[in-house]
Amino acid sequence: MEVWQKSRILVNGIYRATKNSLFSKDIVLCRQIHKAAISVSSNIAEGFERGGNREFLNFLSIVKGSTGELKSQLYIALDQGYADEADFKGLMKIVTDITYMIGGLMRYMNQSGMKGSKFKKG
Repeated sequence: MEVWQKSRILVNGIYRATKNSLFSKDIVLCRQIHKAAISVSSNIAEGFERGGNREFLNFLSIVKGSTGELKSQLYIALDQGYADEADFKGLMKIVTDITYMIGGLMRYMNQSGMKGSKFKKG
């Protein structure tokens, strides 16, 4: 899935940004932003593997929450001088893109009549 691939880019960008010496010293924020970024890719994958649209939608809702959390944490990093404007804007764009992609996927799934692969009659 394209959104999952983009979430991998996000995780790598977050890890790269938190290697900054100032950022890396803020252990609490580093740990929290890592968890939120990991949550995005992990919940996309786990929801998809469940094989049912209701379950997948639930996991996608969690992903949307994690993207909101990441946006807030990125603003904290910017405000504390841990990230420069360019890094902030780049990561924020990826998070925003993922948020829109998840929203579109959720709308599609809600409007389609599909129930997911585990409900197919064999």
